Amino acid sequence: MKIDRLIGILSVLLKQDRVTAPELAEKFEVSRRTINRDIEDLCRAGIPVVTTQGVGGGIRIMDGYKMDKTLLTSKDMQMILAGLRSLDSVSQGSDYSRLMEKMEPGASGFVSGRDSILIDLSSWYKDSLAPKIETIQTAAAEKVKLSFTYYAPGGTGSRVIEPYYLVFRWSSWYVWGWCEKREDFRLFKLNRMTQVRALPERFSGRKVPLPDLSTEHIFPGGIRVKALFEPEVKWRLVEEFGPDCFEVQTDGKLLFNGDYTDRENLLCWLLSFGGKAELLEPKDIRNELLKIAESMVKVYQKAGETE
Repeated sequence: MKIDRLIGILSVLLKQDRVTAPELAEKFEVSRRTINRDIEDLCRAGIPVVTTQGVGGGIRIMDGYKMDKTLLTSKDMQMILAGLRSLDSVSQGSDYSRLMEKMEPGASGFVSGRDSILIDLSSWYKDSLAPKIETIQTAAAEKVKLSFTYYAPGGTGSRVIEPYYLVFRWSSWYVWGWCEKREDFRLFKLNRMTQVRALPERFSGRKVPLPDLSTEHIFPGGIRVKALFEPEVKWRLVEEFGPDCFEVQTDGKLLFNGDYTDRENLLCWLLSFGGKAELLEPKDIRNELLKIAESMVKVYQKAGETE
């Protein structure tokens, strides 16, 4: 759609000092004539786009300009600003901040003070996460391979990939790329990656399928869980599995039924409730929990004897 292309061109112009018409034509896969008409439309909308000829020339937005409501509606502006803030929350640079400054409506009162969406994509690991995101973004843009050490349930090892997409899903960041070791596309969690660095070796690119991000694909289930929980942890069950994951019993306890994906994660999850949870099924995992509890008792009893 034309409006989408106009917003895209405007975003490029706000982020770069200058750009040429052929570069915009290639980026948006249209003719140079179409780009020239788009630039004229932006000028008619009240956005001061300046073009200069000759060496070092190009298309740019007049210095000091801030976008007003001449092109975008209030809802559009709020969504774009919310998206930019979310990216800025995990960015080391100031590109997104500068872009937001230009797009803020100034004294018009257009959005200021009435933003309805605030998104922060950072985490407890922001200090280590932001450099990884910057490195991966640059490598993907420049089509150079990435190497890193990866910590997986099956063991720790070195990986080399062709990075294609950064993915934010399930409250975590991932990179989707072609793994040389597996000879296939894989999704890698950034918090499990260390020593992330771009290699001098370039890749030409390949036909890249979008990652299957469905919950069923990534978390296929397989462990049918039945457990009793104390009423005071109801909030956690609702937060993590929804209000329909349990039935209130006559004694007030909560009978939980659900699927779990990973055995180790299930054990950690149940242990995090302390004595406020009792696993009923599966029996083998219940027995494993009993052994863990017994070993913990021994550890703490031994520690108490030495004090």
